[in-house]
Amino acid sequence: MHVTGTTTIVGIIGNPIVQVKSPGVMNRYFADHRLNTVLIPMEIAPDAIPGFIATVRRWTNCKGIIVTVPYKQIVAPLLDRLTPRAARFSTVNVFRRDPDGTLEGEMFDGVGFVAAAAIHGVNPARKRAAVVGAGGVACAIANSLCESEVSHLSIQDLDRAKQNTLIATLRGTFPAIEITAGIAGTADLDILVNATPVGMNGDPRLPLPDSVLAGLTGRCFVAEVVTAPTMTPLLTLAKQRGCTIQTGLEMTETQLLSLAGFMGVAAS
Repeated sequence: MHVTGTTTIVGIIGNPIVQVKSPGVMNRYFADHRLNTVLIPMEIAPDAIPGFIATVRRWTNCKGIIVTVPYKQIVAPLLDRLTPRAARFSTVNVFRRDPDGTLEGEMFDGVGFVAAAAIHGVNPARKRAAVVGAGGVACAIANSLCESEVSHLSIQDLDRAKQNTLIATLRGTFPAIEITAGIAGTADLDILVNATPVGMNGDPRLPLPDSVLAGLTGRCFVAEVVTAPTMTPLLTLAKQRGCTIQTGLEMTETQLLSLAGFMGVAAS
């Protein structure tokens, strides 16, 4: 890629940032479509986020920023506008910079998850699902599962306050769906999603206790949000049990065109 003084910049922020796959995928897209645009990874310290957002407001050749862990819920209240989907949980995974310097955030993780699942032939409608986590990506996936009309959704997070807030919001929005706290077992699940960083970058842990995962069978579709490694301990276990699996990279790839379009850097 030939970067010049006329190159348009988009970025991805997180901490850590080494695991992200978006730069490779999106920069290939820019090159294939002969777009003078580059996506750069940026590892930003937590105390620097407000200053970074202020810098983006004045960064005139920057069109937008993708947001990954742990900043999806931290960045949202610092922006000028949120789309209705992002505002529901005050969480974003991308924001764009308009010409006047105002910033608008959106959330595509849930959309990407459901689109990737569809490629595997999985339709969440009338299924029993469980999500581990209650952070930004978990909120988005849980919301999209409810929009897809699952029959039952279980949510579990170590932070009980975040878990209960997510459950209360979903119950208020989707009263017809049974939404419960905690994942007591996996034998009756159709869909299991790890929406936490557990298993990332060599972490050998599983997101649920062995006693809970003992009931996991091949009838369950098991998905990750972690992108590195591609095969996390959970996905390795699920594959051994005969489950259909979905990697975090698959979820990332299905939403990249939406991210690029929102930032205004997609091919016309």
